[in-house]
Amino acid sequence: MPQVPQRFDAVAVRAWCGLALEALGRAREEIDAINVYPVADGDTGTNLYLTVESAAQAVEAAFQGLEPQQPSTAEAMRAMAHGALIGARGNSGTIVAQLLRGMAQVLAAGNPRAEASPAASTAGGAAHAPATGAAESQAAVKTASETSHADGPRLRLALRRAAESAYEAVAHPVEGTVLTVASAAADAAEGTEGDCATVARAAYKGARAALDATPGQLAVLGQAGVVDAGGRGLLALLGALVQTFTGEPPTPADALHARVGGPSSAAEKHSRGPHTRVDREPHARVDAAEACPDDPVDGASPAFEVIYLLEADDAAVALLRTRLDALGDSLVVVGGDGLWNVHVHVDDAGAAVEAGVEAGRPYRIRITHFGAEDAHTASAVQPPRERAQRAIVAVVPGEGLRVLYAEAGATTVPVSPGERPASGELVDAIRHAHAREVVLLPNDAELRHTAAAAAEQARSEGLRVALIPTRSAVQGIAALAVHEPDRRFDEDVVAMTSAAGATRHAEVVVAERQSWTMAGICQAGDVLGLIDGDVAVIGSEVAAVAETVLDRMLAAGGEMVTLVLGDDVPDATADGLEQHVRENYLAVDTVVYRGGRQAAPMLIGVE
Repeated sequence: MPQVPQRFDAVAVRAWCGLALEALGRAREEIDAINVYPVADGDTGTNLYLTVESAAQAVEAAFQGLEPQQPSTAEAMRAMAHGALIGARGNSGTIVAQLLRGMAQVLAAGNPRAEASPAASTAGGAAHAPATGAAESQAAVKTASETSHADGPRLRLALRRAAESAYEAVAHPVEGTVLTVASAAADAAEGTEGDCATVARAAYKGARAALDATPGQLAVLGQAGVVDAGGRGLLALLGALVQTFTGEPPTPADALHARVGGPSSAAEKHSRGPHTRVDREPHARVDAAEACPDDPVDGASPAFEVIYLLEADDAAVALLRTRLDALGDSLVVVGGDGLWNVHVHVDDAGAAVEAGVEAGRPYRIRITHFGAEDAHTASAVQPPRERAQRAIVAVVPGEGLRVLYAEAGATTVPVSPGERPASGELVDAIRHAHAREVVLLPNDAELRHTAAAAAEQARSEGLRVALIPTRSAVQGIAALAVHEPDRRFDEDVVAMTSAAGATRHAEVVVAERQSWTMAGICQAGDVLGLIDGDVAVIGSEVAAVAETVLDRMLAAGGEMVTLVLGDDVPDATADGLEQHVRENYLAVDTVVYRGGRQAAPMLIGVE
């Protein structure tokens, strides 16, 4: 049995991530089932799982990037928080991302690379943070020197800062939600002396008592006879924290029944107890995971959930908060250092996205229509939509390729430069395609295992899924070109696989640092030509490197050249490459696509 960490070091962060993901995997369906407000869309458990899955992937990447060494506590915790931020799904996932960021601020205090101050992560946020312990945690963030671990007192401060930052990120906090549970955990930890295991146990028990009280604080929960779904997810994370430092999950006696059969006397008692902060003003809008009891439930609530990542400075985000608050409710803006995750419920989804465009650069935009996605009511109102026979699901880098793939009939999973989707996102896309047979195109060699896990999960749900191991978007284009939905599934998969396999792929990238390559030593800023994943050319100009790459690829023959250009590549470069192919290689056609903002200035395919 592996040794149980005694302190909150990088190994403990890694273990916590893994255990939290397992705990949410076990509790996901239960949490989905009790998700009743503000929209009974039954996805809180799934959203939390996807959020923590992204966090776990980021932590693993931090470890792999430093092997055989390991990251510091601060680096591991920042990776966990950043992974949760970019992968946050739904209200509760967004709040969990901010809770983790708050913890990271304390654990990274004193590190030159750490955040300048807690305020940087929530500039412009509503000033509704709990007052208890605020001065202590603020001072810790500003003055504590970084150590290789965080002991019990540091963990207490981290939990307090987590609760504070979550309240600050929510435009209109409401009690009886995940915020209440987070605050109660910090309260319980604050009054505890001891090591990390002792503090974690206390935080778990405080959170559990507060969660049990939520039906007495939000009428909609009491009427449904359930506890808050977001708070239930946070309890799973805290239970994983206990297991990290003790080697055992919380005892069965501490288990909580998510369905409480209405507000019990115990819940009513707790709702008047120390975990209810009467010094905070109740608001009439929804908070990060639920809503105020007097909000309408007759269909008058906003129709759309809008989520996007946003690159913007603090001043622009402060203005964005004000504008989005006027457009809708359930507003949560988390993040900092130029990268934010924005979540809001609105009737005018376009206006919410436009507000983001005015503030900075929004991407990974997700818009969900509640009326169409309500898992608890939709089936009773309208007949289930008939499944299509076959669908293509593809991961695509760049808006231009997303449009191209969509026009070809594919369900797309757009990704931004340097990011990859989690397996849960791919499973969601497969489900959303709503077909009996699905062909999955990962279009990235690094997504091989993730895509395989997603395909296996979809198969366990009764779908027929074929994974074609495309390593580049240009191979996916080749596969789509021969796709025939009326052909037998096996025959179609074989034809698509053959077309993808017959397409050599290359990319032209800019080196970020000095490194050894198969073509020699490159310097930061050099232009590299990679053929089938290996560096083959080092140069100084995109056009010249691309021309050399084409010559090497076409030396073995070819019939079709596909060029996918990023935003920064001028049309003249494409024209010059087309002319070069036309003049030097007879009977070879060239097709050019605009890929938008993508990691590589140019993708090249030769069929």
